[in-house]
Amino acid sequence: MDTLQMVLGLIIWFVGELYVLAVLLRFILQLIKADFYNPISQAVVKATTPPLIPLRRFIPSIAGSDTASLVLALLVQIVLVYLISLIGGVSPLSLHFGMVIVASIAGLLGILLNFYMFAGIIIAIASFIAPGSYSPALMLLNQLFEPMSKRIRQVIPPLGGLDFSIMVVFLGIYVLKLVTVNALKGIALADIGLRFFLSYI
Repeated sequence: MDTLQMVLGLIIWFVGELYVLAVLLRFILQLIKADFYNPISQAVVKATTPPLIPLRRFIPSIAGSDTASLVLALLVQIVLVYLISLIGGVSPLSLHFGMVIVASIAGLLGILLNFYMFAGIIIAIASFIAPGSYSPALMLLNQLFEPMSKRIRQVIPPLGGLDFSIMVVFLGIYVLKLVTVNALKGIALADIGLRFFLSYI
């Protein structure tokens, strides 16, 4: 594998995964009823609305959740699997579609769990450096993290003014990533053509 292929694959993977993250965030923001007037929320909505409009004609919401967003995230991830594998010198026709789906789900989980891991780190650092500070990004991260932290605090309340919920959630996410993403990658590696894509996860 030459350097040009690796760099090109990395660029396409980064741009594609960033968009997939935006789509997943749209799903989660609606699920937790986050503040859609937040400028970052507005940017996510504007970036993801065009492809969602036609999808919603065929994919209805289920239990009030934005099902079309999940389908869009999976479709974009599937396209990325084929595109990056092609850059790696693998014919898309040679890939087993079932393994492509598994690799795509591994990619989606990897994106989501990585995001929450970094979000937890940012929230923890901000709580020590600038407690009570306001920024659109930090407010949104707190809204995304709070549903999980709240459940942890019901079991482990703050001790001496210290909130350990974020640390517990962070640890849980890390373990979940090791177990689920690695397991799915192991299954997808049954198709050796997917190795180039899976090397980015």
